[in-house]
Amino acid sequence: MIRNVILHLNNEQPLIADLYEAPSPGDVGLRCTNLRQLNGKRPVFVADIASIFFFPYLHIRFVEIPPGAISGGDPSMAVTADQERPGRQRTPDAEPESSAEAEADLEIDEDFLRRIREV
Repeated sequence: MIRNVILHLNNEQPLIADLYEAPSPGDVGLRCTNLRQLNGKRPVFVADIASIFFFPYLHIRFVEIPPGAISGGDPSMAVTADQERPGRQRTPDAEPESSAEAEADLEIDEDFLRRIREV
């Protein structure tokens, strides 16, 4: 069960649902249950939120699966933000920025702040 997936439907507000399985390329639609609005309330077009719903992919813009939503599933499906994209090669001369360099980029320029205060 994949919990709290956000379904972005065409011309509708997003809905939260629980999926039975991860979508696969051969599917024609999305089967889910526990359908609710982002505020947790039952949508007006739903009689019972515990029903099983089937949305054809024609009506779905995209499916947002938050990190940690896959419980008891295949851990290899989980992707962390620091993992490299497949097919992307790292160049040997490209080294990650040190934290001191990153903080230097984030420092506020005092002259810039002075000019903003004058406006």
